[in-house]
Amino acid sequence: MKKVFSFFALPALLLPFAGMCQITLSGKVTDNENASPLSGAHVIVENSFGITVTDYDGNFTIKNLPKGKCKLIVSFIGYSTYYKELNLIKDTLLTIPMKKDIIIGEEVVVTALRADDKTPVTYSNITSKDIERINLGKDIPLIVEYSPSAVATSDAGTGIGYSALRIRGTDMAGINVTINGIPLNDPESQQVYWVDLPDFVSSVDNIQIQRGVGTSTNGAAAFGASINIQTNKPSVIPYANISSAYGSFNTLKNTINAGTGLIDNKWAFDGRFSRITSDGYIDRAFSDLTSYYFSGGYFGKKNIIQFRAWRGLEKTYQAWYGVPKDSLKTNRTYNPYNYENQIDNYRQTIIILHGRLNFLKNGI
Repeated sequence: MKKVFSFFALPALLLPFAGMCQITLSGKVTDNENASPLSGAHVIVENSFGITVTDYDGNFTIKNLPKGKCKLIVSFIGYSTYYKELNLIKDTLLTIPMKKDIIIGEEVVVTALRADDKTPVTYSNITSKDIERINLGKDIPLIVEYSPSAVATSDAGTGIGYSALRIRGTDMAGINVTINGIPLNDPESQQVYWVDLPDFVSSVDNIQIQRGVGTSTNGAAAFGASINIQTNKPSVIPYANISSAYGSFNTLKNTINAGTGLIDNKWAFDGRFSRITSDGYIDRAFSDLTSYYFSGGYFGKKNIIQFRAWRGLEKTYQAWYGVPKDSLKTNRTYNPYNYENQIDNYRQTIIILHGRLNFLKNGI
């Protein structure tokens, strides 16, 4: 399927927020005794999405910060945390000296769902740029198929509608899927019905696939692989866009995305609405899929509350049987199901509420 056109629009309603974020804060973090640069120091601008780490020379840059007062927080292992009140009215350059400190604490055990270069598992990452390049309405199995050892199939033959995935020969019952760390597999069958998540990939920032037994803490049967899906982060800047794609077998995808950006340095809301229709390659294997995604959050000094909800509605003609071997040469689009309106008509709604409360005095 080929992408025909894509266009972007910024409604006049969102323009008043456009001037909120325009300041660049940069600087260098050093040891206060010998002025040597500190690489890997965490730099945070409180009550904003301004978070980064220093590079090899101790330098950092945070762009698109709102004008006004804010608190800069810099931390580095073995050093006292640095605090500074700032009043941002123009681009600012700082030199931050850090003082060495002794830290005494209990044993800390860190667990995570994501693998990195030091984790003893084989994995692949699909970045937001990869997703943007290949996202033409196909289900997530057809996106994951580009990674090693993965094989995807599609009932309709177009990658839209019912689809399945195997990694290292293991089907979905042995593949653990999480979205933002929350398990998606059905608790009884351990299956994942991707057809109930149409165009969900348009709300995804990145995907990690771990082949074999990985780091996932959810699911009893995650021996084949783990798929960790991370949804889009809230945008600091307001935006709105509409994209459409049209391809073979009357396949049409329309998606609307919009976000408020950071409001009053505390609130952010993002939403998406999608519809995908396709006649399918197999006879009568049409799909009519609709979905929405909404996220909103409050980002305070110590409290963060994020709400996410998405819903998928699917109408798909049944084409589960596949094409018999004796029909492959004569009729490759054969479908034994020929009753009128022999369709699946299902919907799935998922609602997630994340909350975090920091009890420490300085909010670190």
